Amino acid sequence: MTSSIALKFPLAFLSLLPFLVASLLAAADPNPPPAAGAWLVYVGAYTNAANKGICAWRMDTASGSLSPLGLVAETPNPSFLQISPNHRFLYAVNEVDSLQGKPGGAVSAFSIEASTGKLTFLNQQTSGGAGPCHLTLDREGKYVLVANYNGGSIECLPVQSDGRLGPPTAFIQHTGASVNPARQLGPRAHCMVLDAANRFLLVCDLGLDKVMSYRFDASQGTLLAAQTPFIAAKPGAGPRHLVFHPDGRHAYVINELNSTIVHYSYDPAAGALAELQTVPLLPPDFTGRSTAAEIAIHPSGKFLYGSNRGDDSIAVFAVAPATGNLAFLQRVPTQGKTPRHFAIAPSGKLLFVANQNSNNIVIFNLDPATGALAPSGKVLDTPSPVCIQFLPVAAASK
Repeated sequence: MTSSIALKFPLAFLSLLPFLVASLLAAADPNPPPAAGAWLVYVGAYTNAANKGICAWRMDTASGSLSPLGLVAETPNPSFLQISPNHRFLYAVNEVDSLQGKPGGAVSAFSIEASTGKLTFLNQQTSGGAGPCHLTLDREGKYVLVANYNGGSIECLPVQSDGRLGPPTAFIQHTGASVNPARQLGPRAHCMVLDAANRFLLVCDLGLDKVMSYRFDASQGTLLAAQTPFIAAKPGAGPRHLVFHPDGRHAYVINELNSTIVHYSYDPAAGALAELQTVPLLPPDFTGRSTAAEIAIHPSGKFLYGSNRGDDSIAVFAVAPATGNLAFLQRVPTQGKTPRHFAIAPSGKLLFVANQNSNNIVIFNLDPATGALAPSGKVLDTPSPVCIQFLPVAAASK
């Protein structure tokens, strides 16, 4: 029956079916990406006399030119930023131990004016602990989840319809310690990432040498320990940040203290990790002091990147398609000091490195075919940059 029906349609119409299906899928997307033309580049920083908050640049995607927009929001120590899935709001941690006379840090909410890049402050909620250093939004943009490094705790904050943050719906205090007396005398929650199904939250705790797993209820904003509540890292490793492979079956954790990346398999039904491989980030002959920082995977899933603070480099790895295992490809100097954070531009062809202690962002060309990095010659001067986020802007709003 299928073939007889198909014969009734002209061949020209059949040739258009893939395009019609793609158009219908795009129309069904509630948050389609804006038309190509420009990107806003938001930069979080540790604030000081030279920088009072979040700065921004407009990047023309055709020419690659960057125009400074200056300070777009004044707020204390916005050391990590995230943009909502609908591109309307930006959320920033305020990495402090007390704010306005009250103990603990905070999370600040801003609305985004796409035509100018300016941010309008909406409100602020306590993070539930001291020194919040990382946050993420759930897939629907209904909750902000924040990790408190100094407090060793995590919290979930609901997002209201106007982008403002409500009082917390969940709070969990980690307990324990590990082997490094200088860095691991207590819990140090450093990163939180939701899986693709929005069901499990994985939390890297540097102080405990564990990656914790929590079941996330997106209808209530609650967190409960998963059946396998954690996987232990090597003692003294210091799990810092985690990234999932696009296939959802592999995860990679960068360990700050022993400068390694661990490859795990991931079971999305149970929210559980299983260790598969560990690779070093530093050169075999390196003898100085260095700590690992950021990790990112290319949108293609073919390449993985990790930064070294001290060696001041980005290590590049190929990801094996069949196994997800890593093979070293390249190590590139960041042309600055202390690469705390870096981000791959949405095109997959540029990598921006935030060199915290040399007050600059160095832009590298990224070859999507080989994963290789090469300096582009473009450098943005900005005080104490520690986080980079990109936002697409429709060409009409330029």
